[in-house]
Amino acid sequence: MRKQIAAANWKMNLTFQQGEKLLDDILEAGVKLEKHQFAIFAVPYPYLLMTRSEVEKEEGNYYVAAQNCYHKKAGAFTGEVSTEMLHSMNIKYCVIGHSERREYFAESNAMLAEKVNLCLESFITPIFCCGEPLEIREAGTQNDFVATQLRESLFHLPADKISTIVIAYEPIWAIGTGKTASTEQAQEIHKYLRSVLANQYGEAVANDIPILYGGSVKANNAKELFSCPDVDGGLVGGASLVAADFVEIIKALK
Repeated sequence: MRKQIAAANWKMNLTFQQGEKLLDDILEAGVKLEKHQFAIFAVPYPYLLMTRSEVEKEEGNYYVAAQNCYHKKAGAFTGEVSTEMLHSMNIKYCVIGHSERREYFAESNAMLAEKVNLCLESFITPIFCCGEPLEIREAGTQNDFVATQLRESLFHLPADKISTIVIAYEPIWAIGTGKTASTEQAQEIHKYLRSVLANQYGEAVANDIPILYGGSVKANNAKELFSCPDVDGGLVGGASLVAADFVEIIKALK
């Protein structure tokens, strides 16, 4: 079975003490993960070492992720964090191209390709985000839009490299807009993304790449969403800040 992943994205939330308590509360639930199941915590940079130290005490597949990295290896880039720095701290995952990074920081597909390359060079697994805004969904051109994101940021990779990454689909139009993406819509776009990967790399490679859903995953809808054949878990925002909710989301993994 493909990897099934519950990834928490804390974004720019929580003090150090609040983050430590949230993590303790989640880990104390003692959810036992199967070999193909993973729980990943994408936390702010100052909390990486604390989180890594805590999850390393756990049995099974608990990991920490950075929420971003810079697109250059090193240099005079005050305030930025490189993949080499993350690797030196034994950080195994990094979120790349989150919709907020694309929107607020104007990150292009070409820049994200550079970030993906640097992550792989530093033995860090990219959690690559894609997804369309409301105007694209309303125009009915979401398939072309997300296919372009994959093509311009990932398709330079050989099959043995792309098979190591994680993809997260974000229906930006359904986040904080009052609109809701149905389970059927989630499965439809995930199936399409896998078909795009299959056309480029073959079905064997495409069928091995986890594709997470990032559209307001909550404790009360996670099981239904994750039951879709092409949905391999979730990239979770707000619900990951509530220990009881994220525990239930981890338990909902296939």
